[in-house]
Amino acid sequence: MLSTSQIPFKDRLKDVAKVVEGDLKALLTFTPPKGISWPDRLFEAMRYASLNGGKRVRPFLVIETARLFNVEGEGVRRAAAALECIHCYSLVHDDLPAMDDDDLRRGVPTTHKKFDEATAILAGDGLLTEAFVILASPKTHEDAKIRSELVSCLAQAAGAIGMVGGQMLDIAAENEEKNEQEIRTLQAMKTGALLRAGVEMGAIISGATNEERARLIRFGEVIGLAFQLADDLLDVIADAETMGKATGKDAEQGKATFVGLHGVEDVRNLLREQVKEAEELLIPFGDKAATLKEMAHFIANRAY
Repeated sequence: MLSTSQIPFKDRLKDVAKVVEGDLKALLTFTPPKGISWPDRLFEAMRYASLNGGKRVRPFLVIETARLFNVEGEGVRRAAAALECIHCYSLVHDDLPAMDDDDLRRGVPTTHKKFDEATAILAGDGLLTEAFVILASPKTHEDAKIRSELVSCLAQAAGAIGMVGGQMLDIAAENEEKNEQEIRTLQAMKTGALLRAGVEMGAIISGATNEERARLIRFGEVIGLAFQLADDLLDVIADAETMGKATGKDAEQGKATFVGLHGVEDVRNLLREQVKEAEELLIPFGDKAATLKEMAHFIANRAY
């Protein structure tokens, strides 16, 4: 039998995605108390929004970071699922008419198209709050201090100084010129925060030292920027069928992007620099970090 490190990266990614899908399905199956009216349509929408595929990059980062320290099991998977709940909620809300107004997500109708806008809003709210129910359970970690750190990490990454704040900056930036630092800040909050949280949560639940945690957080920041650089490129060079959603919308909406500031080739070069730094940050972890290094390349290679 092959060890995990010997499994080809794409197979490992698919295997983890299947595990995360199964965990989400179990965690988002609710049993009504006797005699209680149950919001089945809400739960159906929550499952629709979170069980329709996806590469599960963020939970993969939690699981693979924990593996650096030989930590695996239900608790790690629960933390990974909680992060994915946040990501899925953000997609539901991003797709709404008041935000990006998208009809497709991963090649299928967005949640508000499949159901309705009110149900989509509530489904996103449900996924957001359920993430913290999952993290707060002793099943995630027996140590309340670790659970508290996980909750704090995810809340900050998802909230006003993280993803939500970044989305607000993105809306405000439409049809406004932004310099590189402003775009970096916006994207580090909007896109990078949850990717960084994936790595940091894996470090927290594994009991990493402060030095190890700081190095891994920086790795998360670097691949977060790489992810956004690749997304900016794909919005320009890919088609809707390949992406499973509309493309070319950033330019149409006048959004500030790295491609708009520097052009395609310069952004590709910047993307290569991020991959190089990501690899260098993982050197102290030796061969155990091979899968995380592959993840950095995977993120970048989407745009080549």
